[in-house]
Amino acid sequence: MNASSPKTFFLWLALAAAVTLADQASKLVILACFHLGEQMPLNGFFNLTLVYNTGASFGLLANMGGWQRWLFTALALFVCLWIGVMLWKNPRQRLQGTALALIMGGALGNVIDRLVRGAVVDFLDFHLTSWHWPAFNLADSGITLGAALLILAGLLEQREGKA
Repeated sequence: MNASSPKTFFLWLALAAAVTLADQASKLVILACFHLGEQMPLNGFFNLTLVYNTGASFGLLANMGGWQRWLFTALALFVCLWIGVMLWKNPRQRLQGTALALIMGGALGNVIDRLVRGAVVDFLDFHLTSWHWPAFNLADSGITLGAALLILAGLLEQREGKA
């Protein structure tokens, strides 16, 4: 396998596509079953709910007049392009590749929302009594897990460098 193995590169893209498809499918189900703001308690700490996020993580910049939609879309597409280059150049780095593909898939899932709906569909609502974590979705989960794996990959690489 050389530095630009098309087979491995397309496997990373397939993982990203799977994350995007799972994210979009879950959002379609929520959109079909819930009205905006409606909640379905599943247990003492988790609800399904339908909310729209026009901002970034945790609703950051949500009420800024709409320009943020295009900024976050452009930023996510740029990040996906950069990730694509990284996956092409380093196809054999499994942990890093998995992390980057998860981030790419999540970013594309949220880009689709911004382009099609004007806002990101969020529906996973964890809470402790009356304190609610900001609602999120599968795309956000992919991005978060990917970021954690990137940190782990960096720590492992650093550890191997000292050994």
